[in-house]
Amino acid sequence: MAEKRLSFAVFGNASKAFDTLQILDMLDYLAGHEADVYIEQNFYRVLANELKRDFPIAGVFEGVNFDVDYVISLGGDGTFLKAASKVGPKQTPIIGVNMGRLGFLANVVPEDIERVLDDVFAGKCEIEERAVIQLEADGEPLENCPFALNDIAILKRDNAAMISIKASVNGEYLVTYLADGLVISTPTGSTAYSLSIGGPIIVPQSGILSITPVAPHSLNIRPIVISDEAEIKLEVQSRSHNFLAAVDGRSEKLREGVTLTVKKAPHKVRIVKLHGQRFFSTLREKLMWGADTRKL
Repeated sequence: MAEKRLSFAVFGNASKAFDTLQILDMLDYLAGHEADVYIEQNFYRVLANELKRDFPIAGVFEGVNFDVDYVISLGGDGTFLKAASKVGPKQTPIIGVNMGRLGFLANVVPEDIERVLDDVFAGKCEIEERAVIQLEADGEPLENCPFALNDIAILKRDNAAMISIKASVNGEYLVTYLADGLVISTPTGSTAYSLSIGGPIIVPQSGILSITPVAPHSLNIRPIVISDEAEIKLEVQSRSHNFLAAVDGRSEKLREGVTLTVKKAPHKVRIVKLHGQRFFSTLREKLMWGADTRKL
């Protein structure tokens, strides 16, 4: 029986992608394997302008208008999060090629992309599933993509005074935070914004979320870890009568008086990994965990 012809949707960060010409090698590799390649419209325009050569693709797409076997993200973690937001409930596996700096999500270096694709075409690739959370306002999903792979942050606007956030978990009152904001993080997002404000590092597939205040007014308010099956309700008060809700960095202004609900989404994000790639080794490498930086 003939092998299935695979299809790929490519997202990219133009400012990162041209640090290397390996993108051309990747496209040629995919063409050599008779794959159908579709490129996100804006990224395609920049590619065509910068590379000034033809490259074999099956078409161009916009937004979420793609139906493929795999997604390839070329850039850093920000590009990966953008791709994940477009994939959404499709649950298409994502290959994150790191052309940025840290790269927890975009964890494949350009030199290894053909190794990963070899496994994909051989049907032997390793796929890891990551939990997603969603944000609702007054019972309705946030209009512009309510799903977050990393975190949902409730933040004060501009130079406004701190905000008050009344938090409940599964209908039980938790505490009222007086702070610059509050970050609710998945295990995936625990090494991102949450970590920078003192949140815990959480191992993937732990089945938990962390709630961490941003610059709390009281020193006896600490991060807390809860089950990812819990439903979190938030009521925000602000002197400016509005605040920001940031879903994986995509911000939307909301007015006080709405009841926010954060809960686990019904779908997950599927990430293609290199064989042998493990979370603890990634921590040691990316965060220099345990490294002794003292001069001898």
